[in-house]
Amino acid sequence: MKQRDNYIFLTQAPVHKVILTMAVPTIISMLVTSFYNMADTFFVSKINTQCTAAVGIVFSIMSVIQAIGFFFGHGSGNFMSRKLGARQLAEARTMSATGFTYSLSFGVLIAIAGHLLLTDLAVWLGSTPTILPYAKQYLGIVLLGAPFMTASLTMNNQMRFQGNAAYAMYGILTGAVLNVALDALLIFGFGMGIAGAAWATVISQGCSFGILLYMTRKNGGIRINLRHFTPKLSYVKEIIFGGTPSLSRQGLAAISTIALNLSAGVYGDAAIAGMSIVTRFCFFIFAIIIGLGQGFQPLCGFCYGAKLYARVKEGFTYCIKIGTCFLAVCAIAGFAFAPDIVAMFRHDPEVVAVGSAAMRWQMVTFVLLPTIGLTNMLMQTIRKPIRANLVAVARSGLFFIPLVIVLPRYFGLMGVEMCQACSDVCSFAICVPIAWTAFGEMKRELAQR
Repeated sequence: MKQRDNYIFLTQAPVHKVILTMAVPTIISMLVTSFYNMADTFFVSKINTQCTAAVGIVFSIMSVIQAIGFFFGHGSGNFMSRKLGARQLAEARTMSATGFTYSLSFGVLIAIAGHLLLTDLAVWLGSTPTILPYAKQYLGIVLLGAPFMTASLTMNNQMRFQGNAAYAMYGILTGAVLNVALDALLIFGFGMGIAGAAWATVISQGCSFGILLYMTRKNGGIRINLRHFTPKLSYVKEIIFGGTPSLSRQGLAAISTIALNLSAGVYGDAAIAGMSIVTRFCFFIFAIIIGLGQGFQPLCGFCYGAKLYARVKEGFTYCIKIGTCFLAVCAIAGFAFAPDIVAMFRHDPEVVAVGSAAMRWQMVTFVLLPTIGLTNMLMQTIRKPIRANLVAVARSGLFFIPLVIVLPRYFGLMGVEMCQACSDVCSFAICVPIAWTAFGEMKRELAQR
């Protein structure tokens, strides 16, 4: 009965009401997810600059772990939303179990491989000799939570694509609150230092996993049952088509973070720490736009499956307007108070100098991010894998990686600080025609019916 209610709501209720209803829980979930990272950075920064840099370096491997979770979550969830929109419940149920099982299994493999290559991995991620001991300690513990993280993100997204965003939020929110409390307790109360931050993350992720697994059984949602796991090629293909853009986006974000750390490392530990703070803070703000877009995706998937293309376009346009206005306000505030924001995390003159300059560069192009993010989510949900992957790789890979290699050669440290802003301009330039083309195709399909 609940699935029928969601179908009616997503395909018939006013678009702005649907998006806001779906978006508020997902925005909270995204803010909470990014708050995991912000909390570790904030508390660890009270220890020393090397610990701050170490958390920033390990953030890239956590992005890879998150990428796997989003890959299976978005790949299976996109398929599920289209099938629920077409009222094919059995296939949605099978995909739910299949995506979850693959995600949990890959998390275990990542944990094993990471421990076997721990020292080399910490060096590859950009650790300097002074950062390496802290990075190894933090990374070795965090990897233990990889299976919980991948599976939790997959469940979260599957529930969201079913229209049960509020239930998806509960597990993530509980884990985040626990993470913040444990950070303070373990780092300072028990004197565990950076290891305390790592254990706080692992424990909170395990808690989120348990709550989300329970929530899949609530209020008519599709219950994950491992007996429905079906390793058929057709399901794997759907996961790849629906999830590859997320994997590309998140995976390249990790690679770009590594490239950024290596480029910044030439200028010392303070440069890595400053860039790490800016990356975390900007992602925290951008998480609101990602949450808004994820609120759009269930509407997009259901309505696209039901051939209600006008609602898809209306929802897309509404999200772009809201997101652009919001980030314009954030950009003005971020530009004006950049030094104060960085100093909240690490009151080191060198860190503040690098971080505030990088943040001001990023704020200049902040208003372009809603169009980039929403275009990627649109292409992914309507199953346009080539265009979805092109948009996904643009900001963090196609443009960023070459720029972070080339610009520092000509502009020194300023080249490191400005590369993300330059990448955003290039990404925006290719997103606009891609979105325009997709809606043109929908219009022509309706005209031919």
